[in-house]
Amino acid sequence: MAIAAAAGRIGATLAAMIRTRLELAAVEVQEEAHHLVGYLAWMLLAAFLAAGAALFAALFVIVLFWDDYRLQAVGGMAALFALACAMIVMKVRASFVARPPLLAATLAELRKDVDFVKGVGQSDE
Repeated sequence: MAIAAAAGRIGATLAAMIRTRLELAAVEVQEEAHHLVGYLAWMLLAAFLAAGAALFAALFVIVLFWDDYRLQAVGGMAALFALACAMIVMKVRASFVARPPLLAATLAELRKDVDFVKGVGQSDE
């Protein structure tokens, strides 16, 4: 009878641990979603403003050099925009690579739980 009670307590403890870890995972996913929506909103606004600024800057340069160097001005503006685009893509790609993995805290806690359970099981033998 004592074995059944101990097994029941172990089962209840494991269920509580799993519930806690799932709650932690849900909180992490929710926080990540909020961060991504915020980043997306700010990036859309920045992209809109940057596009307007770039359009007017390119128009200014093209009009400034219209009489003598119109093709060079258009080509220079296109090259400048292509270079800026490449730099932005590289920066965004690097920032995604540098981010911590999703649910890192949850996975760390689960590893601790597994190590604890293995340690308890080995000490009983």
